[in-house]
Amino acid sequence: MPEIGLRERKKARTHRVIADAAARLFAEHGYEQVAVSDVAREAEVSEQTVYNYFPTKEHLATDYDQEVQDELCRLIRTRAPGTTPAAAIREFALDVVEGIRRVPAEQWRGELGYLAAISPTVHRLALEMSDRQANAIASAISETAEVPPEIAKLQGIALASVFQIIISEAGRRTRKNQSQRRIADELRPAIEAIIDELDRWLTPATK
Repeated sequence: MPEIGLRERKKARTHRVIADAAARLFAEHGYEQVAVSDVAREAEVSEQTVYNYFPTKEHLATDYDQEVQDELCRLIRTRAPGTTPAAAIREFALDVVEGIRRVPAEQWRGELGYLAAISPTVHRLALEMSDRQANAIASAISETAEVPPEIAKLQGIALASVFQIIISEAGRRTRKNQSQRRIADELRPAIEAIIDELDRWLTPATK
């Protein structure tokens, strides 16, 4: 068991090193101008190693996609009785906003928000990511609540849009040269208000 844990930690570190290298290069040169071979050189790994962790260059730009999706679905599936899906993801969404402060300054303009704001290619990737999240959330809601599939889909779109707003606002505000601290400070109450509104909307009406 300790050996398996060590192997997993090593894989996680390699994944992080590659993702950070890609973000630094994207920040400096832009998404379109960076090749996978450039990322491999920056991360000091082979090009094949990059592909082992990121099947395509597109995955380098949407690094947290699957992790975020998995956590959203877990939170919804394990929520306490009487808790709406919106309330279930509240703290996670706010932590994503707080995470804006934690991104190293040299990588910030290589993160998804800013890249999506300046690159049509990455903007498309962000929209596709949001659509995948909406579908996954809808499935999690359908498994845990007695709602028609169409309503589950609508709720999935609404909840995935919370993260789409975080991404788009981070990019828009960065283009206006707002600091990461200011973006997080101003975005947090906005996201809180959105989630509170969704929580009210998703709370079943009492008869």
